Amino acid sequence: MRVLVVDDDDHVASALEIALKQHGHEVARAATGAEALDAAAEADFILLDLGLPDLDGTEVCRQIRERSAVPIMAVTARSDEIDRVLGLQLGADDYLVKPFGVRELLARITAVARRVEGGSLAASSPPEPPNATVLRVGSLEIDVGSREVTLAGKPLTLTRKEFDLLAMLAEEPGTVHTREAIINRVWDENWFGSTRTLDVHIGTLRAKLGSYDWVTTVRGVGFRLSQPGQPTS
Repeated sequence: MRVLVVDDDDHVASALEIALKQHGHEVARAATGAEALDAAAEADFILLDLGLPDLDGTEVCRQIRERSAVPIMAVTARSDEIDRVLGLQLGADDYLVKPFGVRELLARITAVARRVEGGSLAASSPPEPPNATVLRVGSLEIDVGSREVTLAGKPLTLTRKEFDLLAMLAEEPGTVHTREAIINRVWDENWFGSTRTLDVHIGTLRAKLGSYDWVTTVRGVGFRLSQPGQPTS
């Protein structure tokens, strides 16, 4: 797998390069956001520091995600919750705070690649509902094959995880899905991160759908997809 290491600290980047090569990966390096944007198309996986000298790493992540589904892991010293939330909202697949151990890094790379469509380490495509290509819930349409979503005829731009989350909930509208079931399905049964990731994605999904009522929280259990204005008993 070709891993792009984006970090302006030569010591950190060199250490990551050595560790990744020892485990069989090809490595390319970028020290600026501009270099990262140029090199992203050739990468199978991106390790992205957020403190870059020209562009903030969150902006780099956003621009890459607009044009590519390549797995991105933010690797940064920023440990505040707001930074984690922003990174995930802008399309990062995982978030690892420095300092960290090489074994944890490699385990996270393997887990992300396995659950991301197109990942090169035993990855699998997101599961599709049986015998369904288009899911409809009121004015919401989800084309599973093309991974396109429209609401009242207008297209919605969703990240990969937002789409997978919405599609899972739309398979059985009104049915409550537990947090554990959603994490296991949309992320991975071996997910290393916090379940806060799910809450972040639920929040951004509600914002894009334009109403809190589309995704209902069932306290202590999980979430369900409901049409706004429809009874949820």
